[in-house]
Amino acid sequence: MGKLQINQNLVTSEHADALMKLCPFGAFSYADGKLDISSACKMCKMCVRKGPAGVVEYVEEDTIGIDKSTWRGICVYVDHTGGKIHRVTYELIGKARELAKVTGHPVIALMIGDGIAGCTERLRHYGVDRIYLYEHAALRDFRIEPYTAVFYDFIEKIKPSSILIGATNLGRQLAPRIAARCRAGLTADCTVLDMKENTDLVQIRPAFGGNIMAQIISTNSRPQFCTVRYKVFPEPKPMEEVGGEIIRMSAEDVDLTSGIEILSSREKPRAVDIAEADVIVAVGRGASGEGIRAMAAELADLLGGVIACSRPLAEGGIMDARHQIGLSGRTVKPKFILCLGISGAVQFAAGMKASDCIVAVNTDRNAPIFDVAHYGIVGDVNEILPQLLAKVKEAQNNV
Repeated sequence: MGKLQINQNLVTSEHADALMKLCPFGAFSYADGKLDISSACKMCKMCVRKGPAGVVEYVEEDTIGIDKSTWRGICVYVDHTGGKIHRVTYELIGKARELAKVTGHPVIALMIGDGIAGCTERLRHYGVDRIYLYEHAALRDFRIEPYTAVFYDFIEKIKPSSILIGATNLGRQLAPRIAARCRAGLTADCTVLDMKENTDLVQIRPAFGGNIMAQIISTNSRPQFCTVRYKVFPEPKPMEEVGGEIIRMSAEDVDLTSGIEILSSREKPRAVDIAEADVIVAVGRGASGEGIRAMAAELADLLGGVIACSRPLAEGGIMDARHQIGLSGRTVKPKFILCLGISGAVQFAAGMKASDCIVAVNTDRNAPIFDVAHYGIVGDVNEILPQLLAKVKEAQNNV
C-alpha cells in the first residue's frame, strides 16, 4: 500500500492554488499556510505527475508480513437450526476437501449450540478431519453476540487459514461480525473458490451488477473469510466409513452475555423454496402476461415443480421476490428448468446455469439465454407454451 505525502516545506500559495485547480476530485485544501488532502482523494496521482515538482510524493508504506505457517486448516461453519444441518454445509465441506488437496491442510468443522452433539455424527460421513464443538446453554438459540464471541475464541485457539460460511440468513449475520472482530476482509456470495500453494484463497464473485467477475485474494491477512450461497457447489455423497475426531471446546471463559433476550420462538410456516425444487418453470419479461403466467404455473404443477421468475417481474411486483432467480434472488440447481421469455442476462444466468437441463424459449435467436441452455426454441412463447402444456397433459393422460 502507498500514500500521498505533502512536503510542507516546499508549499507556497501558488503551488497550493495550482494543485487545487489540478485535482479533479477537489481533494486539496489550503489554510494557514498548510496544504491538506481530504478523503475525496482517489489516488489518481495526477498531483504527483503534473503538479509542482516535489510538493506531493507517492510513498510506499511498509507492511508487516504475517507468518502464514501459523494458520492451518480449512474451516467450514456448520449452519444448523432445530437439530437439522443446512445442506449448504455439506456443499462447503465438499469444496473444502478439494481446496485442502492443494495445501495438505486438514478440513475442520465448527459447530456452535446446545444439545447438538448428535448432529456431529452425520458430519463424520463427509470426510471432515476434525469437528470442534461448543455446547452451552447460552448458545441454545442464535444470538449474534455470544456466537461471535465463541467463534472468535475458536479462531484464536485453532487459527484456521480459511473459513467458509454459508450465505444463509444466519451466516449473513455472523460472517461480517466475526470478520470485523478479526480485522479481516470478507468476500460475500462467492461463486468460485480456488487455492494457491501458499494457502492464499482465491475468491471469485460477480461485481458491478454481474458485469464482471472479481478475483479477490487476501495476501497478508488471516483468517480468510468468504460466504457461499446454497446450490453453488455440488453436494458430495456421504461415505460409509466414519471419520473425523470430535473435539469439545469449553465456552466457560468466553463472554456469552447478550443484549438480546429470546422470550419465545416458533417455526415459521414454510414457504415455497425454489432452491429446493427439482423442476422449475421460469417466466421473464416476455412471458409476464397474466394468461401466460397462469399456464406456466399449471405446467409447473403438472411437472411436479414450481414457478419462478426473472428480476423484472419481481421488481415490478408481478411476482413475489421469493420466486426470483439470480444474483439478487436465489441460486437454483434443478434437474430441469424451462425458461420462458427470459433474455438471460448475466445476473439471471449466474443463478441457474448449473442446472442439469436448461430449455429456453425466446423470440430472439441471439438472446444470451441460448448460450447457457442445453436446448433452445426460437419462437413466441404465447404460441409455444400452450402447445407444450397440451403435450404434457396428453402424455400424462396416456400413462
